[in-house]
Amino acid sequence: MTETPREIIAKILGEINDNGIYSHMAIRGALDRYQYLPRRDRAFINRVCEGTIERMIEIDYIIDCYSTVPVEKMKPLIRDILRSTIYQIRFMDSIPDAAAVNEAVRLTQKKGFYNLKGFVNGVLRSVIRNADSIPYPDEIREPVKYLSVVYSMPEWLVSRWLEEYGPIVTKRILKADLTERPTIVRFKTDRISKQTIIDSLTSQGVTVKKAPYLPYAYCISDYNYLPSLTAFRNGWIFPQDVSSMLVTEAAAPRRGDYVIDVCAAPGGKSLHMADKMEGFGMIEARDLSADKVSLIQDNIKRADLINVRAVMMDALIQDKSSENAADIVICDLPCSGLGVISRKSDIKYRVQPDKIDALVELQRAILRNAATYIRPGGHLIYSTCTIGSRENLENVRWFTEHFPFETESLDPYIPAKLKRLTTAEGYLQLLPGIHESDGFFIARFKKKK
Repeated sequence: MTETPREIIAKILGEINDNGIYSHMAIRGALDRYQYLPRRDRAFINRVCEGTIERMIEIDYIIDCYSTVPVEKMKPLIRDILRSTIYQIRFMDSIPDAAAVNEAVRLTQKKGFYNLKGFVNGVLRSVIRNADSIPYPDEIREPVKYLSVVYSMPEWLVSRWLEEYGPIVTKRILKADLTERPTIVRFKTDRISKQTIIDSLTSQGVTVKKAPYLPYAYCISDYNYLPSLTAFRNGWIFPQDVSSMLVTEAAAPRRGDYVIDVCAAPGGKSLHMADKMEGFGMIEARDLSADKVSLIQDNIKRADLINVRAVMMDALIQDKSSENAADIVICDLPCSGLGVISRKSDIKYRVQPDKIDALVELQRAILRNAATYIRPGGHLIYSTCTIGSRENLENVRWFTEHFPFETESLDPYIPAKLKRLTTAEGYLQLLPGIHESDGFFIARFKKKK
C-alpha cells in the first residue's frame, strides 16, 4: 500500500523523537528515498517535519492544555500525529482545519489505533475551538516560561541568554531561530565567471540573490535537490554560510602557506583556503573517521583542487610530526551548535548544560595539540557555530593565559560592516537576529616569536 505524505511525516518524526536521529538527516534521508513523489508532496513533508520539530515546545504546551493524557504519557505515534496536525492547524494557512483533522483520524485508524481515533479527534477539535484563547504563560509574571513556550526554546537556554544578552537581544535571537534561513553558497569564480554561474542556476529555475558581507556569497532558492544542479556538480558552488566563509577571511592565507584544518569535514573551509591560495601551498584537511575523510575527498574532487589533501587523524592525539610546521591552523571545533538552531531545530532539545561543559573540555584538549603545530609568528583561527561565552570568549581567555599566543585584530580581514570593539581585540561573535548570518564565533591568534 502506498504511503501517504502524512504517514511519511509520522515515520520521520518517530525516527527523530524515538530513535535519536538528527532531524536534518532523517528528513533528508526520507526525501532521498521518496524522490518519486511530486514536488508539492515533498515540500509538504519537509515543511511539516521541520516546523513540528521547530515548534515542539509550544505544540506540546497546547496539547497539554486540552488533552486528558499528558504528552509525555502518550503512545509515540499518537503524540507525533497530534504534534504534526497541530502544526498544520496553527502555522499552515493552506491546510483547512477540517481536512487536517480528518487525515489525522484516518492515519490513527490505519495504524491500528482504532480505539484512539475519538481521542485524537477530540484533542484537535478542542485546539481549533480555542484557537484564539489558548492560556499562554504571562509574560510579566513568568518571562522565562513565556519566552520558552512562545518561541519553543528550553527554559534553561532562555535563562542563560537573558542573563548574557538581556531581553531585547534574546528576543531577537529567539525570533531568528524560528525564521527559515536561506541556502547560502560560495561561488568559485577562479575558473568561471560569476555571471556564468548565475545563468546556469537560473536556467534550472533557481532564484539567485546576493548574500550579505562577502562578494562571492549568494542565496539560492526554488530548487528541489542541490546535487541535481549543474553548478553544484561542476564544483562552481559550495553550500556554506557567510559566517563560515568569514573564517577563511580571518585566516588570510597566502600563496605557499602550509595550513592544517584539524576538524575539517565536510571541507568547506579547507576548500575555501585552497581557492584563496590560488592552487599554491598545501592544506591538510584532517578529520576523525573514514566516512568524514571520504566526504572531504569527494568535495576536493568536485572542486578539482590540487593543493588540498584529506587525512584521517584524531585531533585529540598529538601529531609530533606537525610540531612548529604550520603557518595557519584552523580550529573549527565541535560545539553545542546553538548558532544554527534555525537550520537544525532539534539541537536545542539535545544540548544540556553538562554537555556544554564537556564540549569545552574537548575544545581545550584539541586546542592544546593544535597550539604545538604552529610555527612562531604563525596563526591559529578558532571558530564555533555557537553562541554564549562559555564555549567562545572563555576559551579565548583560557588559550592566551596558557599558551604563547596573543589575539590579533580581525579588522584588516573582515567587512567594515562587521567591525566593532571586539574585532579590534581579535574576536567576533555573530548572533542570529542581530547579524545576517548564522550564530558563529571567530577569533584570530598569533604565536609569539
